[in-house]
Amino acid sequence: MYIVTNQIEVKKGFAEKMAGRFTSNPQLKEMPGFHRVEVSLVEGDQKDTEFMHVSTWWASQDDFENWKNSDAFKQAHQRPKSSESNASSESPVVGNNVVKSRVLSSLGTLE
Repeated sequence: MYIVTNQIEVKKGFAEKMAGRFTSNPQLKEMPGFHRVEVSLVEGDQKDTEFMHVSTWWASQDDFENWKNSDAFKQAHQRPKSSESNASSESPVVGNNVVKSRVLSSLGTLE
């Protein structure tokens, strides 16, 4: 099992608003080797920002790389086109860090 976790720092109050975007992609569910996606909020006392973890579980690193190189991935990560009326909408994302790992041992099952 291969797990990719994207730790995303966002402006305070945006993690819960953004969470559903990561779990509502029907194309992701159809990718070979995909098992699960989970979004969590990191508990802490940050003043102006908060951290969310977006973790995906894959059968293999190759399966993840195929997702990352797919048109579906590119579509899922497109920024909305700004219009004249919405030109002032800036991204709530402050930064991110991606951690890739391989499961060595586990207990229990993924639902």
